[in-house]
Amino acid sequence: MGFFDFFMGPNINEGLEKFQKTPGAVLLDVREPNEYVQGRIPQSKNLPLDKIDRIGTFVPDKNTPIFTYCLAGTRSSRAVAYLKSQGYTSVTNIGGINRYKGRIV
Repeated sequence: MGFFDFFMGPNINEGLEKFQKTPGAVLLDVREPNEYVQGRIPQSKNLPLDKIDRIGTFVPDKNTPIFTYCLAGTRSSRAVAYLKSQGYTSVTNIGGINRYKGRIV
């Protein structure tokens, strides 16, 4: 990791590799629904940040690994903080889809 990488936040591409290697993990897109339908990462579920308090309907088991992303990484960082405050034990912000190099659906 270089000096400027620190300011860019997590690397979503590396985060997705970890997600894919984690059995039972959930990929959570916390962008707004209109952003989600314009293009999303395969296997992701949409739960906008302003509705993150409904996480229990998506992920009832607080030990389930959750990987969050948004457009640039700010909302997903806030989602991680909230989820941890609610007792979720394995939550990772993987950053923003704006740096994603894979297929969008």
